[in-house]
Amino acid sequence: MNFNLTDEQRMIQKTVRQFVERELIPLEPEVLRNEREGRPGISREKIKELQEKAKKAGFWGINTPEEYGGANLGALMQAIVLMEIGRTFVPFKFGGHADNILYYCNEWQKKKYLIPTINGERKSCFALTEPGAGSDPSNIRMTAEKDGRHYILNGEKIFITNGNEADFAMVFAVTNKHVKGHGGVTCFLVDREMGWRSEPIPTMGEWAPASLIFEDVRVPEENILGELHGGFRLGLEWISYARWVVGAIAVGAAERLIQMAIDYSKQRITFGKPIAERQAIQWMIADSAVEVEAAKWLVLHAAWTLDQGRDNRHLASIAKLFGAQMGNRVVDRVLQIHGGMGYTKELPIERWYREARLWRIYDGTDEIQRLIIARNLLKGHVKIGELL
Repeated sequence: MNFNLTDEQRMIQKTVRQFVERELIPLEPEVLRNEREGRPGISREKIKELQEKAKKAGFWGINTPEEYGGANLGALMQAIVLMEIGRTFVPFKFGGHADNILYYCNEWQKKKYLIPTINGERKSCFALTEPGAGSDPSNIRMTAEKDGRHYILNGEKIFITNGNEADFAMVFAVTNKHVKGHGGVTCFLVDREMGWRSEPIPTMGEWAPASLIFEDVRVPEENILGELHGGFRLGLEWISYARWVVGAIAVGAAERLIQMAIDYSKQRITFGKPIAERQAIQWMIADSAVEVEAAKWLVLHAAWTLDQGRDNRHLASIAKLFGAQMGNRVVDRVLQIHGGMGYTKELPIERWYREARLWRIYDGTDEIQRLIIARNLLKGHVKIGELL
């Protein structure tokens, strides 16, 4: 059991951190200013420019198969990269990426959807959640009625990330209403030009989700992703893959926030001494450091298990639950250490405070993660004391 990174992994981590420090963190004041004025924090043109810089440095398609021009570095390396990206709130992702379930496209679909998405020519969104089917995706109500060689989609999706910008959506709809639960749902690739529309949903943070409205949207049957009635499995695969990612981002943000607290506590003087000498402050910093270290290894273990070709869903839920809660506790402590300054918009802490609250909700709430973990233990799928 060797917990050391390889020389290659250390080099990649160092290079990504330098990119974040040189190219992204300097953009934070501009991002905050844009968001306060109601504009996107960073334009699509600027994101593309940054992605091209990263591509020249070798960062393109970090976890994309080589046959599509990617580096295919694996889940563990992706977790390390995401931790570095998480050190800033600038909304940036390396290019050359597509949702994992898009690799189920057939050859025609790959040319129209997968490859243009990897190349940055098209943008997708994952449309599963509905007003009455969030934590319980088996309760999907959107219908897809067969009409010759088409399906007619009717219904609404809600809280869809990238829904306002997407060119096409991966939409889950009921194709067999006589089958309850998992067996009657199908995933469709639905272009915006087919007739669905999006409406922005205002939130307390900078996450800008959308409602997607489908009114008699005609979708050719060749736009079915995967198998007919096989959509629920695809949906779970997408969700399970995303869960440990939240923990990785939380680790990166928490590490940066803790360093901010350390730096500030050394220079803030009260009653003739830096607050770094106050036990109350020391304990907040110590507790935060312990928790972020624990979260880091939970995330890395979940990612490593995936690289081994093993089922990591239980570990992913643990990493997501602990990582998201850890991030919320750390940002709260760091804001407390900064006092009134932490509450102002002069510092980015309040921005992180609002963003961190979302970590405990999307891609499966805290309560859903607890349900999954407890169910696995109570049903004997996982046994206490056994190494996974």
